[in-house]
Amino acid sequence: MTDLRDVVARQRFEQGFTDADGQTRTVFADYAIQGNTRVILHVEADPALRGSGAAGTFMQALAEHARAEGLKLAPRCSYAVVWLKRHSEYDDIAA
Repeated sequence: MTDLRDVVARQRFEQGFTDADGQTRTVFADYAIQGNTRVILHVEADPALRGSGAAGTFMQALAEHARAEGLKLAPRCSYAVVWLKRHSEYDDIAA
């Protein structure tokens, strides 16, 4: 697994995970900027990672990053909405 990175030029958070064949694959979230809020527009895992828990691990890393940077997350993507609802320990970063 790689560290979460904010690719500002693409307005995308990315993180790499190793699939069952040992290859690094990406989970990403596209976002829009509204002040100190990141509007999460879309979360997607490489098909080789689906069902592995990588997207959930990515969302946790994203939430921890937001907390550390003083950011809020406003999910619009259905996956991100459900993930944040299920993880009330991150209510402080939800916008």
